[in-house]
Amino acid sequence: MISGAIRPRVIALLGPTASGKSALAAALAKRFPVEIVSVDSAQIYRGMNIGTAKPDANERAAIPHHLLDLLDPDESYSAARFCTDAGAAMADILGRDRTPLLVGGTMLYLKALREGLSDLPPADASVRAEIEARAAVEGWPALHRELATVDPETAMRLPPNDSQRIGRALEIFKQTGTPMSSQLGHRREPPPWDMLQIALLPAERSRLHENIARRFDAMLAAGFVEELVGLRNRFKLTETMSSMRCVGYRQVWEMLEGRLPKSELRDRGIFATRQLAKRQLTWLRGWPDIHAVDSLADDALERVVNLVTEHAFHG
Repeated sequence: MISGAIRPRVIALLGPTASGKSALAAALAKRFPVEIVSVDSAQIYRGMNIGTAKPDANERAAIPHHLLDLLDPDESYSAARFCTDAGAAMADILGRDRTPLLVGGTMLYLKALREGLSDLPPADASVRAEIEARAAVEGWPALHRELATVDPETAMRLPPNDSQRIGRALEIFKQTGTPMSSQLGHRREPPPWDMLQIALLPAERSRLHENIARRFDAMLAAGFVEELVGLRNRFKLTETMSSMRCVGYRQVWEMLEGRLPKSELRDRGIFATRQLAKRQLTWLRGWPDIHAVDSLADDALERVVNLVTEHAFHG
């Protein structure tokens, strides 16, 4: 970077599920010339609206949103593709003298966008299909043992049934003849902009849990189960697909398959969402260069507005 060069500013509003990111982002959009870029690995799927708390038509008409409804739920997505899509959206926004406001809780996506990705080969559908065909016969634990022989470092950190990551690691080895673990240090250049990172960290975990329960109840009342029934009728979905492994959808799928009593759906869905929030909070507490704001505080919006004014729009 040239010393003294002015770099574009980007804002990231992060936080666990049900912490109020969307409402706060909408409030910011009324005060600043921002456009929202979703950082959500579930909202990219068309038709998955209720269970992802996706912004509705009115919200999207009032504020420009990017990276929603990118693909059908039977398609795959990756952090690498997110970086490409987000980079294009942000360049477009910045090119119109507006500011990208990244909003979401998929921390892996934001980490990849901020730090750059390892320069791994792109996905190969034919190689992946071969691996998945073998897994259908031999089982993923058998492929995990195979991975342990060619890439023990990666195998050590993956559970034996992590089909997505085991498949990807084997795919990379078959493509390159080199373990994925040995390629992870070769990172692409990080993006050429400065990022103001704000995290909504609720001070009272119990109140976040109340919000999670309230939102899950609202999803069920709005037709969450019926939404997934319709998706299963429209697409050839399997429960191992990334879309169907999303929190909430996984539990509804299990109920529809008869493995989860309907009477237990609510509690299991709320518990799974709490676990997701816990993982997100763990990510955020170790996140560098972040401004933490208690999302439950009465002055949360005022504090975020002040941060944005000072760091993104000052002068």
